[in-house]
Amino acid sequence: MKKIALFVVALVMSVAANAQFEQGKGYLGASLSGFDMSSQAKKFHIGFDAKMGYMFADNLMALAEFGYDKTEDTPYTLSTGAGARYYIIQNGLYLGAGLKYKHFENFNDLVPNIHLGYAFFLSRTVTIEPELYFDFSTKSSDYSAYGLRIGIGIYLFKDQYTTK
Repeated sequence: MKKIALFVVALVMSVAANAQFEQGKGYLGASLSGFDMSSQAKKFHIGFDAKMGYMFADNLMALAEFGYDKTEDTPYTLSTGAGARYYIIQNGLYLGAGLKYKHFENFNDLVPNIHLGYAFFLSRTVTIEPELYFDFSTKSSDYSAYGLRIGIGIYLFKDQYTTK
């Protein structure tokens, strides 16, 4: 009986994830980093990112991102950026890349970044998104970072945010 129940759950989850990444959908997300799983693990580190996106083609999303980062030895870092995300397969695995502008106290930096993650659907629209990331500092390798982010995402369907 357990095997049948697990099969039904897996089937429902695969059907629910199918067609989630269609053209015309919106996206809102937020993520948290600093779980002592980054290159800055020896120091206190916390980061918060807010993201907005739009699926301009099936499996392709354009993203805008705003972030706040705090480490032990720097006052804080603010960032803004843009990027894209490609959903490799319909089950939620994605690969992304972008460019951020980071502002430190007296230091500005352009930071190309890549990330690999998975959108695990909790419902038709809400996801938990663990993500591995790597940020390349163009000024100093001391400001490059890699690690794990955990986020939550909301996929907005056309009929959710338009009036009839």
